[in-house]
Amino acid sequence: MSTGGRPRRRSLQRDAEAWGVALGFEDYSGRWRAAPRATVEWILDRLGARAGQRPGDQGAPMVLRRGDRLPEPGPWLVRTEDGAEATVQRRLPMDFPLGYHQAERQSDSGRRRLIVSPGGCPLPTARTWGWAVQLHAAWSQESWGMGDLDDLARLAGVARDQGAGALMVNPLGASAPGRPQEPSPYLPSSRCFLNPIYLRIEEVPGAAEAGLELERLAAMGRRLLEEPVIDRDRVWALKLEALEAIWLRRRETAARRDTVQDGLLRSFATFCALSERHGAPWPAWPAEHRRPDAPGVSRFAQEHRDRVAFHAWLQGLALDQLARAAGEVRVVLDLPIGVDPGGADAWLWQDLFVLDARVGAPPDEFNTLGQDWGLPPFDPWRLRQAAYEPFIRTVRAALQFGGGLRVDHVIGLFRLFWIPPGASPAEGAYVRYQWRELLEILALEAARAGAFVVGEDLGTVEESMRRELAARDVLSYRLLWFEPEPPRRFPERALAAVTTHDLPTVAGLWTGADLAEQRRLGLAPNEESTAAIRRRLAGWGGLPHDAPAATAVEAAYRLLAEAPSLVRMATLEDALAMEERPNIPGTTRERPNWSRLLPRSLEELVRGPLFGAIGRLLAEDAPG
Repeated sequence: MSTGGRPRRRSLQRDAEAWGVALGFEDYSGRWRAAPRATVEWILDRLGARAGQRPGDQGAPMVLRRGDRLPEPGPWLVRTEDGAEATVQRRLPMDFPLGYHQAERQSDSGRRRLIVSPGGCPLPTARTWGWAVQLHAAWSQESWGMGDLDDLARLAGVARDQGAGALMVNPLGASAPGRPQEPSPYLPSSRCFLNPIYLRIEEVPGAAEAGLELERLAAMGRRLLEEPVIDRDRVWALKLEALEAIWLRRRETAARRDTVQDGLLRSFATFCALSERHGAPWPAWPAEHRRPDAPGVSRFAQEHRDRVAFHAWLQGLALDQLARAAGEVRVVLDLPIGVDPGGADAWLWQDLFVLDARVGAPPDEFNTLGQDWGLPPFDPWRLRQAAYEPFIRTVRAALQFGGGLRVDHVIGLFRLFWIPPGASPAEGAYVRYQWRELLEILALEAARAGAFVVGEDLGTVEESMRRELAARDVLSYRLLWFEPEPPRRFPERALAAVTTHDLPTVAGLWTGADLAEQRRLGLAPNEESTAAIRRRLAGWGGLPHDAPAATAVEAAYRLLAEAPSLVRMATLEDALAMEERPNIPGTTRERPNWSRLLPRSLEELVRGPLFGAIGRLLAEDAPG
């Protein structure tokens, strides 16, 4: 019995190594945690692994830098993006154009996509600072129930006058157009398109022609600001009514019915129209509409071309309004780690996702139960066979304004923690991705946009991963709450901050309100670690233990101002000494995550003492 088991174990280890499935991992405390055998076997099965076989490279792209040796000998005839032709033998010439090219081997007609990367991302040209903004929460007196893109533009102008060089914004990815509207910006229907709920209706061309009808809707929208929790369903219903009224008057000049040229945009707009028709997530749609390449989908798009054009028009409006904010300061968009399994991207690229797996995180110091994010992972091998097109389009969309990009859970480019159906986060396993190729593509897109990239490398991270990110000039993410040394010892090539949307605010930590809320929610907070962070803040900041929360906030940002890091970020929640953080991981219905309005309007916020004090502290010695 025992001898019969050994070959099976060796075979599992061999297959797992070949297909990138880790048999265990080192946790936050340095202990080795073995992955359950059943989990490893399930993942191998979903990847299509067969005993003793390795994933094939046929048709996979060649992702290289100038001067690199080609993985397969030539000669290769390369047709570049601009239509030129070149013959390449063994190495790429040092002056070879960057970009996406097609290569054909003359000996056997083998064809591969050739992706040529600069190998590194642009860095900020000077040390700068900015505000981290949860846009839905940042409302003005003219907002309809939540913050919008005009609010972002106004805040950008105020920040620029303070000397800030950037605004870092929560993910703005599209939600499904129906109800209920998804509150979490980290569970988008699409990462390639924007959420029109952020539109400022009065700034839409043709809005003034709506007259009293628009005034009525605006008044109803502003009344929603009287409640502390955002009612997204009501906000979207009001905005949709206004947008449809404007479209009826403007559609002939705003967008012609058959001029949606971009294929991906047309598919996305078709998905939105289908989603309105069927209401449910796409796996529950009629079979004729479940695949974007189905004949029934083409017929639907033709029969409902006006509605498809409407949704494409909304995207153009959102891009225009976001561009106004990006014209004031660098707008650093946030790229979520995944998408809604019932949303547009999962429908568009359903053959490349493992839709019954979920991405999450194992138990760690701050989340002792682990995390299940409910997101389906890409199959790393199918994504590669698709020449990374979904990844390219996703990154390009996030970089289109050329400011910067925060890559949420950047370690997901190296590995993701897969959780099988019915399993807990403690029963997951890591799956590795072709990280070199993904990082080279990220660098290429960032270089083309002229944007810097920040990798959210918090939590359990292998040091080798941080080295690879640093080698490509991806800025690290350093937090006052996590670092054992004060900010003056942070690295230069980093984004430095006090906290994030998932961690306690300064006031929440200092007063104990954040711990108290976690206890009320039945979570298992790490009270010892939280107390240690508070002691560090008191010691480094010279704070008496009974100091007011506002004094603790100023002390925290006085420390952050000493960081030599290229980018430093403050939160609007801290500028108001808020005790509630935007999100507590591990909770969904228990609290209104991503749905609390700031307790003061932007007009009041920018006149507040802490907003000015934090700005003055960070603006010193930091040209925008």
